[in-house]
Amino acid sequence: MVVFSAAGDTEKPSDAMSSSESAEDEFRKPASPTPNLFPEVISLNVGGTYFTTRLSTLRRYEDTMLAAMFSGRHYIPRDAEGLALGALPHRDRVRAVHREAQYYAIGPLLDSLEDIQPLTGEKVRQAFLDLLPYYKDNLERIVEIAKLRAMQKKARFAKLKICVYKEEMPITPYERPLFNSLRFERSDSEAKLFEHHCEVDVTFGPWEAVADVYDLLHCIVSDLAERGIAAEQQCIGVCDKHLINHYYCKRPIYEFKITWW
Repeated sequence: MVVFSAAGDTEKPSDAMSSSESAEDEFRKPASPTPNLFPEVISLNVGGTYFTTRLSTLRRYEDTMLAAMFSGRHYIPRDAEGLALGALPHRDRVRAVHREAQYYAIGPLLDSLEDIQPLTGEKVRQAFLDLLPYYKDNLERIVEIAKLRAMQKKARFAKLKICVYKEEMPITPYERPLFNSLRFERSDSEAKLFEHHCEVDVTFGPWEAVADVYDLLHCIVSDLAERGIAAEQQCIGVCDKHLINHYYCKRPIYEFKITWW
């Protein structure tokens, strides 16, 4: 919800609309024919966060929602609160402001925000995660399994076994020097001998990138934290499934502890 006030306006905040739905209804009403509907300096209340800016700034980019809202063609609810703010937000608030800029389609602001941290780092991280198209689905599976187990056991936390491996197939120390890239070739018949599913809840891998297993573990834990879910992980060993001859799986297995409260 967005409401505005002129600098020095004395209207009470209680005059503002009480819900985002009613505010949207008011936004659709035609504006009154008053010539000077908006002052040059305007304070905006955006979901409880206050900004002070100039009318010319709001109208600068004609194809944005803000320009349409302050064009004079629509009624905007008002309050009397305001707070001066800098051009770009502190790092802690970049994501929140970015979401607002997406909603109001402010392209130039989006470009500026995406060139600073943490959004620049997110672009780099996403380039890695794009190598794992199943990443989001696996993340959802972790949450669902952990929730179900905690509810079944009436427990504060749940534990899962997760396999995270980078290499396409298991290889022995004797084979490793023979391959100069992250991929190596075996015949189809040989490859089938190595196909199996580790006895775990969720599996991530393989992938081709410099980023290693620990980088992916960091992504999993941080993405769960972004959703308010506390997660801890530790390596508890490797899959010891025998494949053929002297070959064993040896993919690392991690125990994730998901704490719900």
